[in-house]
Amino acid sequence: MKIDVLTLFPEMFSGVFGSSILKKATEKEAVSFQLTNFRDFSDHKHSAVDDYPYGGGAGMVLKPQPIFDAMAHIKETNDTKPRVILLCPQGERYNQQKAEELAKESHLVFICGHYEGYDERVREHIVTDEISIGDYVLTGGELGAMVIIDSVVRLLPGVLGNDESAVLDSFSSGLLEHPHYTRPADFRGMKVPDVLLSGDHRKIQEWREKESLKRTKNRRPDLLENYPLTEEQRKWLEE
Repeated sequence: MKIDVLTLFPEMFSGVFGSSILKKATEKEAVSFQLTNFRDFSDHKHSAVDDYPYGGGAGMVLKPQPIFDAMAHIKETNDTKPRVILLCPQGERYNQQKAEELAKESHLVFICGHYEGYDERVREHIVTDEISIGDYVLTGGELGAMVIIDSVVRLLPGVLGNDESAVLDSFSSGLLEHPHYTRPADFRGMKVPDVLLSGDHRKIQEWREKESLKRTKNRRPDLLENYPLTEEQRKWLEE
C-alpha cells in the first residue's frame, strides 16, 4: 500500500511512522509513506495557504489552489486512482469496518487541514471520503490521520506477527474482545480462570466467546442491537 499525507506539519509524523508497527510495516515493504507539505505548492508570494472567508466570520479558510496542485502532483507521479480522505469533524464517524474497507485499497491520500476549515471546492472535487475519529474538534487533521493510518496498516497481510491478531481484535468480529491472561497463573492471589489452564480447546473457545458476549453486553450493548446472535449465544446472554 502507498500512503500520501498532505499536511502543513510533516514533522509531526516522523516519530509515528518511524516507530513500532508502522516502522516494521515499512521495513517489510507492506506500506510506503510520502509526506507532502502543501504549502510548497502555494502560488502566493509569501506561500500563504489560507485566507479570510467570503461573507465574513471568524477564522481562516484553507485555499483550494495549494491542495489542488499538490493532489495533481501526486496523481502525475502515480498510476493508481487513490482513495482521498479528508479529516474533518463533519465526516463519517470512523470505525473498525471502515478500517477493514480502507485496508483493501492500494493507495490512500490523507488531507490534513488546519484553521477554520476547507474551501468547499476541495470537498466537492477532490475528496472521496470525509472521516471523523470522534465527536470533538482537534487543532488539525494530523492526529486523526495518524489514528486511521495505524488502524489500517496493522490489517495489511504480514504486518502483525500473527495474522489472527487483527481478526480477533475488538470490533473486528462485531463484539468486544474477551479477557486475556498470561504467566504467572497465580499473581498475588489473583488466579487465571481454570478453564484456560485445562488444555481443552473447545471449552476455552466457548469461554472466550461467552466472555466476549458478556463484556459487550456490559460495556457496549449498542453493538448487540444488530449483531446476528445464534440461538446458543442468546442462551448464554440470558445466563
